[in-house]
Amino acid sequence: MKKQTEKFEGLSPVEIREINAEIGEYEDKTAVSTEALKIVQKHRRWVSDECLIAVAELLDIAPAHLEGVASFDNLIYRRPVGNTVIHYCNSVTCWMLGSDQVRERLCRHLNVELGEMSADGEYTILPIVCLGACDHAPVVMVGDELRLDITEDAVNEILGR
Repeated sequence: MKKQTEKFEGLSPVEIREINAEIGEYEDKTAVSTEALKIVQKHRRWVSDECLIAVAELLDIAPAHLEGVASFDNLIYRRPVGNTVIHYCNSVTCWMLGSDQVRERLCRHLNVELGEMSADGEYTILPIVCLGACDHAPVVMVGDELRLDITEDAVNEILGR
């Protein structure tokens, strides 16, 4: 087993230090899986295969286990995303109240397909099952900010147009 102070190829010293700080908060390193992936994503915007393997080594768990954690959490990105990720809610309530039109407007304004990064690297649009604000549908999450009652004007405002 590698010592916590050794270098893990693919991770920066800052990422290793932050992950080690999280490890110190738990009895079982496996419990740090999600937080460790979020730390990498905070620094890189996404988690590459190389980083996932390095995190698995640091936590002394199987990469397949960590991949399962990453694929379960739809806020962990396994491919490059823009500086700002826009999640549009596609739950039943948002769908009934126009989330498909919101998605279409966002994609049209940015000239991207769902899941693609805009040409300037600024935006990626992704679906999410529920944002928990059904009484204000349709809703989107822009970065970490929840936006309610989305209209055509709100889409223009989100995109700064």
